[in-house]
Amino acid sequence: MNNIRVRFAPSPTGYLHIGGLRTALYNYLFAQKNGGKFVLRIEDTDQTRFVEGAIENLIHSLEWAGVKYDEGVFFEDGKVVEKGDFGPYVQSKRLHIYKEYVDKLLEDGHAYYCFCSRERLESIREEQKMKGLVPKYDGFCRNVSLEDAKARVEAGEEHVVRLKLPYNRDIHFHDIVRGDIVINTNDIDDQVLLKSDGYPTYHMAVVVDDHLMGITHIVRGEEWLPSTPKHIYLYEAFGWEKPVYVHLPTVLNKERKKLSKRHGDVSVDDFRNKGYLPEGLVNYLALVGWSPEDNQELLSMEEMINKFSFERVSKTGGIFDKDKLDWVNGHYIRSSSTEKIKDMAIPYLIDRGFVDEKFSDENIDWMLMLVETVKESLSTVSEIGDKVEFIFQEEIRIDEETYNEFLSDENAQILMKAIINELSNVNELDMEYAKTFMKAIQKETGIKGKNLFMPVRVALTGSAHGPELVNVLFLLGKEKIIKRANNILK
Repeated sequence: MNNIRVRFAPSPTGYLHIGGLRTALYNYLFAQKNGGKFVLRIEDTDQTRFVEGAIENLIHSLEWAGVKYDEGVFFEDGKVVEKGDFGPYVQSKRLHIYKEYVDKLLEDGHAYYCFCSRERLESIREEQKMKGLVPKYDGFCRNVSLEDAKARVEAGEEHVVRLKLPYNRDIHFHDIVRGDIVINTNDIDDQVLLKSDGYPTYHMAVVVDDHLMGITHIVRGEEWLPSTPKHIYLYEAFGWEKPVYVHLPTVLNKERKKLSKRHGDVSVDDFRNKGYLPEGLVNYLALVGWSPEDNQELLSMEEMINKFSFERVSKTGGIFDKDKLDWVNGHYIRSSSTEKIKDMAIPYLIDRGFVDEKFSDENIDWMLMLVETVKESLSTVSEIGDKVEFIFQEEIRIDEETYNEFLSDENAQILMKAIINELSNVNELDMEYAKTFMKAIQKETGIKGKNLFMPVRVALTGSAHGPELVNVLFLLGKEKIIKRANNILK
């Protein structure tokens, strides 16, 4: 496939949604696999919903996720800039372009001025609903002559411009995911193309922009499927070649409902703040609605690019399973360098009050060992606070059942005395000494195996299971170990 051009064109109405990231990702994978170009365009024609900072968040989120685009809107030197040969890439800067094409539709009879008041439109809708009909515009202004309409516009009468669909005509199109689709124009509304404020609607702007920017494949969410016939008719009205359509299944929660803020995390920032790695989130997200031919689940970006095709995208909504995401993310945490996870972990440890910037800078080896000790058990980096809490606590809590099983007999008393005695002879508990410590306790007490290790572990950590004991000894240090042993002797 030559000269493929795709685009991701979100509205700046808030933080980037996880479903939006998946759409951007599929566009990126397809463009990369086929040597095409990927464009980031901002669709901000609905100025009432514009959120300050949303464009910057969008750019940063895509950058963090490793979803790179070739042209469009970028963030450089503290400001939003545009790069590419097809700009402007922000719709609110293109109003003069849309006006030109709306005028062409009006002159050619494919659109008309509509002067109906909001009250009349609401009245029609209510009446249609009462009759069990699908609410849509009744075409009241379709037959106003262009000459009369222009005179009314000139006189200052409030108006919009609507698409003039032909009656009772089947519009055919092929969607790579959905197959062949036919929709009759009698089932479609005469869509508003230009609003009374002079801004185009999505339906007008998207067609003009996609054509002028040379977009060959429209890859977007399935919620736009019912609007596609209107867009195809606009391509025909202008005499333009229509693009290839790909409508992606919705990202659903476990209850098979659309992911929404009411049910938990939905923005890319939410997952980033929870300590998900971009590789983990992107790998998992790719599989929500798509699978490679060999059903491989752990894929690098390069592998996803090589294996990706729209033919393998599901027709049904993809279920976003957080447990599966955690499993994938855990894999990437374990595969990452301890240094990288340490840098990610420090803000969470500072937030819990366990360390501060000064401590983490001055005790790098200790911090690396702390992360290394629990790294295998992490699903997200934010979990580290709970995993290492026992290291920082002044006093650990041991539940009654565990205490009775491991610490209530004379064996435990002998071990605690031996620990205190052994440590009284050393100045510092470094890693080399930690490796020999339990052997020294065994030699002094004659206690071996499970009877040796389990009571010591419970006394020092509060749990019968956990990370490598040698690491725990090093991390706790001499003073804390003595204090915890003394607590058992009380």
